[in-house]
Amino acid sequence: MPTIYLIRHGVTGANKEKRFAGRSQEPLPPDGIAQIRDLAARLTDKGIRRIVAGPLPRTMQSAEIIGGVLGVAVEGNDAFNEILLPHWDDLPKTEIRARFGDEYPTWLADPAGFQVAGCETIAMVQQRAVDAMEQLLADNDQPTLVVTHLIVARALILHYRQQPIADFRAIAVDNGALVTFRRDDIGATDVSLTA
Repeated sequence: MPTIYLIRHGVTGANKEKRFAGRSQEPLPPDGIAQIRDLAARLTDKGIRRIVAGPLPRTMQSAEIIGGVLGVAVEGNDAFNEILLPHWDDLPKTEIRARFGDEYPTWLADPAGFQVAGCETIAMVQQRAVDAMEQLLADNDQPTLVVTHLIVARALILHYRQQPIADFRAIAVDNGALVTFRRDDIGATDVSLTA
């Protein structure tokens, strides 16, 4: 049964300070590193033999910490990168509200309808991430770990639970949380989340 474990990167300063990290180059702080080290210890019995991560420092660093514990090399994959909203990157959410009109309220109230010229929508993120997950599931002869971001994780969970993007805010994935995707013999994918 193909199994993919997915985690959200370790906690960052942006997460704690209510900034929109986006594609900023922020690395993990000491508490984020400690959080991922603890998670790595919990993953030692999962049989993980492949690790794939989004390319930003916080995801690659999280993946490399786990890879070091498990003795598994890390592969980068842009499909698991954070959403592209460059004019929001690394800004406090209060500043986004002040500078960009109704963008942030729309992002919160209508995630399925949120659209800004030159930026990705959640549906676009979902499509690229699902395409990559399907490839991993098809190629998967041993457990694989994916390290990614909140928006990507939520989009994937919604897809595999067959829920609409309108339910985006209802999906909680904490930093370091573990999501398990298991594909059965008839092609159904079960999704479970543990803190």
